[in-house]
Amino acid sequence: MSWDFFVPVCVGDLVKTGGINQYVVQDVVPPKQLPSQLSKFKAALRSQGPMSILEHFDTGYSVLQHFNSVDLGVKEDTLELLVQVVSGLAVSLPALLASTSLSAAERKEKLNAVKMSVFLLCKLTENLESVSYRQNIITAPGKGGKKGKAGGEGLLQWDSEREKVLQALVQLLQLDIRCLWNLSLVEEEFISCVTCCCYKLLENPTISHVKSKPTRDGIIHLLGLLIKKYNHLLGASVKVIQLLQHFEQLPSVFAQAVSVWSTEYGVKAIIGEVIREIGQKSSEDLAREGSGVKAFAYFLSELSALVPEFMIPNISVLITHLEGESHTMRVAVCEVLGEILVRVLCGDSLDESGKSDRDRFFDILQEHLHDTHSHVRARVLQVYARIVNSKALPLCRYSEVMELAVGRLMDKSINAVKSAIQLLAAFIAHNPYSCKLSSADLKKPLEKETAKLREMKMKLEGQAPVTLIKASELWAAMEPELLATVRTVLEPTSEKKEQQDDEEDGDVEEEKAEEDDRATAVKIAQYLRINKYRNAVQLCIRAHSCFPESEMFVSLSTLTTENIMDTLALIFKGSDEDASEISQNLPPTPQKEGDKDGVDGELKKQEMLVQYLRDTETFALQVERAISVINSMLYWKTTSVVQESVQFCVTVCEFSVANSVSGVRKMLPLVWSTDAAIKDAVVQAYRRLYLNPQGDTVRLKAQTLVDNLSELMVDASLGTIQCLEEIVQEFFGSGSSLQSTVVQVLWERFTGKRETSVLHKRAAVLLLGMAARAEREVVLSNLDTLCSVALGEKVTEDFLLARDTVITICSITDHVRQSKRAPFRLPQDHQLFTCLTQAIADGVTMEDPYWQSFMEQAVRLIYFLAESPDQLCSRLLQRSARLLLDQIAEHAEVNGDVGQIQDGSQEPNEQGEQVNCVCLAQLLALCGCVAFWQVSHLERSVSAELRRRRGETEEREEKEKGPASKAKQQVASESAMEEELGLIGASAEDTEAELIRKICETELLAEENLLSTFLPLLVKVCSSPGRYPHPQLMTAACLALSQYMMISPSVCEENIRLLFTVLERSTLPVVRANTIIALGDLTVRFPNILEPWTQNLYARLSDEVPSVRQTAVTVLTQLVLKDVLKVKGQVSEVAVLLIDPEPHITSLALNFFNELATKDNAIYNLLPDIISRLSDPERGMSSEDFNIIMKQLFSYITKERQTESLVEKLCQRFRTAKNERQWCDLAMSLSLLSMCERGFKRLQECWECYSDKLTEPGVYQPLHSITAKLRRGAKPQFKAQVDEFEKRLTAVHTRGLENVESPEMDEENQKERGSTEKTVMRTPLPKRGRQKAKRGQKKPSVSSDGDDSFVTPQKSRKSKKPVITFSSDEEEEEEDEEDAVMAESETPKVTTPIARTSRRARLRN
Repeated sequence: MSWDFFVPVCVGDLVKTGGINQYVVQDVVPPKQLPSQLSKFKAALRSQGPMSILEHFDTGYSVLQHFNSVDLGVKEDTLELLVQVVSGLAVSLPALLASTSLSAAERKEKLNAVKMSVFLLCKLTENLESVSYRQNIITAPGKGGKKGKAGGEGLLQWDSEREKVLQALVQLLQLDIRCLWNLSLVEEEFISCVTCCCYKLLENPTISHVKSKPTRDGIIHLLGLLIKKYNHLLGASVKVIQLLQHFEQLPSVFAQAVSVWSTEYGVKAIIGEVIREIGQKSSEDLAREGSGVKAFAYFLSELSALVPEFMIPNISVLITHLEGESHTMRVAVCEVLGEILVRVLCGDSLDESGKSDRDRFFDILQEHLHDTHSHVRARVLQVYARIVNSKALPLCRYSEVMELAVGRLMDKSINAVKSAIQLLAAFIAHNPYSCKLSSADLKKPLEKETAKLREMKMKLEGQAPVTLIKASELWAAMEPELLATVRTVLEPTSEKKEQQDDEEDGDVEEEKAEEDDRATAVKIAQYLRINKYRNAVQLCIRAHSCFPESEMFVSLSTLTTENIMDTLALIFKGSDEDASEISQNLPPTPQKEGDKDGVDGELKKQEMLVQYLRDTETFALQVERAISVINSMLYWKTTSVVQESVQFCVTVCEFSVANSVSGVRKMLPLVWSTDAAIKDAVVQAYRRLYLNPQGDTVRLKAQTLVDNLSELMVDASLGTIQCLEEIVQEFFGSGSSLQSTVVQVLWERFTGKRETSVLHKRAAVLLLGMAARAEREVVLSNLDTLCSVALGEKVTEDFLLARDTVITICSITDHVRQSKRAPFRLPQDHQLFTCLTQAIADGVTMEDPYWQSFMEQAVRLIYFLAESPDQLCSRLLQRSARLLLDQIAEHAEVNGDVGQIQDGSQEPNEQGEQVNCVCLAQLLALCGCVAFWQVSHLERSVSAELRRRRGETEEREEKEKGPASKAKQQVASESAMEEELGLIGASAEDTEAELIRKICETELLAEENLLSTFLPLLVKVCSSPGRYPHPQLMTAACLALSQYMMISPSVCEENIRLLFTVLERSTLPVVRANTIIALGDLTVRFPNILEPWTQNLYARLSDEVPSVRQTAVTVLTQLVLKDVLKVKGQVSEVAVLLIDPEPHITSLALNFFNELATKDNAIYNLLPDIISRLSDPERGMSSEDFNIIMKQLFSYITKERQTESLVEKLCQRFRTAKNERQWCDLAMSLSLLSMCERGFKRLQECWECYSDKLTEPGVYQPLHSITAKLRRGAKPQFKAQVDEFEKRLTAVHTRGLENVESPEMDEENQKERGSTEKTVMRTPLPKRGRQKAKRGQKKPSVSSDGDDSFVTPQKSRKSKKPVITFSSDEEEEEEDEEDAVMAESETPKVTTPIARTSRRARLRN
């Protein structure tokens, strides 16, 4: 073979004249002849094998040239033939390559066949892939999900053929065909031909789908062979980067590919090359390339999840992106660090280098918890959550990271807050400290162990000697001083010293006369150790005379300096045997090495224990802080945050964390949420915590469930129990297999068959009531049991159990169920009512603090369940009053002698003293309760029964008319008929309502009615607090009087002054709070009567007692939001509560304005009046408090038109403001508005109103701050206007301060303002403004309400413009605020009649 085949760069290059011995296509077959030529090719392939490609290459080339015009069958046949050729070469080449006798001609022939077949196969594959992609776009499934038939079949066939192509190429290229080339250097064009085919296939959008996995794996392995064997490393790394920038489906594919190349093919360098390419991207480029950045980030995250260990050597290149502008890249790098920390740099087996890297990576992550971008902060928190869940966080970092996570709960980003909650939940679930985290429980053990550690340290310090020094070293240190002492002793300088020495020797002789030489030697050594050298020398000299034969002192026969020093050295250092013996008698000796190690080990253990307890306490404190913050998030408006908070509460409760039940109880009211997701989350949480018990048997599971619910209900409030009813009722209505067993366990607890506490018995009966809401028979069939256990003879011993039992029985009444049938009631002589009336009457004369709550529920039950409850309660009142009178009579008989001694003039007091105030209070409370439920019975039960009976009568009449009459009715006008029937129905209901109203007004309190008997007594007690000072009596009387006033408007009008007198003058906070609630109910029932007293209700918002203020704001919120009270300027009293010292009151006030803001323009209309009232100098509010309130209120002003009008209104009020404080408040209010361009224009137009006030810094600074806000992001033209306005402000402010007039400024002002220079310095007050202010002193308008200095003058305009008016600026007459007194002349008169809603509507509500 004389020619060589060179793989062309372009397909068309093969028809051009090539170089010497270069193959050129000679015959391009026309499309019509291609089928016959393919048949010849197929025959040649069968006969000659894959080498037939050398002769039939032109046929395959012709298919490529005419690809767009040939049939699909020709393309498929060509592809099949080429796959067979390549597969045949892959089969035949191994034997040839293994042969050592391969000639050059054979090598060239095989090489040309390989290159020709691979070239044709790759190019044809690329073309088919392009056609398939176009068909996929054209025949994409529509709404019906159907594809075109031809396109669908072709695409499906190509998907299967594509895998065969890749398999054939892999089989061929995995052979060592490099030896076919000279020097084994494979030409770059051949490699590019194959790689371009692979990368073309990767561009398919469906390549990342599951169905494309075989194709994807084939491409990855083919490229892996090219990288490993054919030097495609650099080309692959560059191509990966290029494709990532343009195809969003490839990050996960290339991550898998790179991991396979680095692991299965051992090409680890590919990771370094790709990461280096990404690392070299500048932050500016990454900030611009949105899709490319996302692809890079996703690729890095996926790659780190697959091969984290290979990322460590290249991580320094990526860390540079943490300082870049692209937050997406910062997220990716943080995720890479997280994968490395979780899967590589974890555990205790790390070397020093690994620990250093781990600490560095953790430091980086902690820094980015404070990243400027919220997405980065959120993802870093998620990374930490994965680290904690994988238990890869070092113990030393728990406290620090926990503190940062708690801090992120205050993040502005919702995603960051959610991630922080998830991280904290992970901390608690995987905490290494204790299963029960409670700082209170840890405090005592920590103090105990800390004290023990302190004792151990002190003991060790007392035992530990100075560092052990050898005797020879000590001798060397003392030798010079000892030598001088010996010389001094041997050569005395005076007779006195000799005498002193003789005396000392005498002492030594007397001391040592009875000791042996060894004891003397020990004594000498001790003297030397404590630096008593003279004593040691003298004793040594004396010892020779005492023990001349001793070996230690024999050398002292001649007293010389050298002999004494040698003897002392022998005694002090001694031999080894002597040293051990002598050391027993020496001062503090060092401990043995083993003992010392043992003590040190115990000390270290104690130190570790103390540190562990400290860390646990710190962790517990952080958890408790997190719980308190997250509990407050349960009522956020963001659904996802609430869901995460609920899940967190469940987690902390499951791990028995201290205070965890508080969050579980706090989220309970969310079962009433209108958001279905939140409600479902709470229900699922309670079901998980309390309604899915663990146990081996059904009985054990039921007991566990009852225990869980009972613990939750102990000490629970009424609201908590009502919320719990919703969940328990759902459980009993779900058909659970535990229902019957649970009910049985509850009855056993209630009846005492199983020993249980009183609290759990009460919980059991309440749970039975909740079950009865789903199934009435649970309680109805056991009424006798309930009466005998809780309402029988022992009822007076536990009124709380009796009360809860009555609540349970109420669950079977029609009040709970909306039934259209005849009302379910029991006869009056039923055992239940006998027990109830007996218990109530007996309790009147007892002083039980829980009787009243029982009585209220019992009377309620009587009216719900008894037939003719009014008769029953009438007998009850008579019996109770008679018992009380009997008690008074008995008391008078006992104290008869005392009464005779007392003066006759004290008879009323004497009579009063004979009555037990508590008993009288209980009787009055019973009267009020009966009066209230009697009215309720008439308006609900009786009225509903009348409607039901009327409905039955109408239905019966319609049935009796028959079909003929119906046909006649249909002929008539249907609309007229419906209208007539509607009027008939309405008139019938009005007749019924009128009947009920007449009964209430004329019969209930008639003289012959028993209720009227107690009304004078109630009035007397309420109007005479000095005579009846008992708190409980006064409380009961006021509450009962208000319940009586609910009966009829006449009783309300007669006693309204008295009730407001009690509200304002009572010294008991509970009486004032109860009266506010009662007046709220009366306002709903009789709005026209209560309307003149509105200002007295608002006055209680400034009550000195927090509980009264809280009650007042709660009641007024309900009245205002339900449109019962008209919103006026008194709302400023609610605004003051925004700075109340009590946080709960502040939150109630904030909620009031949040709800009020949902009403159209409500806050907008009130703002001028609120500003006028709050800036009144007489109120004395500080500027800081004023700013806090106004900042909150102005946050509700969001419309430009409202802002514009408010700017004008506030500017006009500068004219009537008389002092600097009011000017400053108005200026501050203007600065708090979100000023727009229209508002700024209006501010310029009102220049005359405030220009003469600019000399005050408190006016100038806020207005100047407006210009700074407007300048941000303003257009050039508008910015110039703001700059000019700022110059005017500064000029006037400076001129006023320095009293200097600048000619340049004068000229500028002349150009800008014309002849308005005089008005800048002083604005005259308009006459109309003066007249209005003067009139306001006597009769304040609604806008000022007693503040004569804040009145908006009426400004005339030449041009007609739409004017926004305030409802509060209208002329309305109000009476001055006066205290409610008993005088008739001081009673407020009705000025604004309020239309009452129909009784029909009220009854339905």
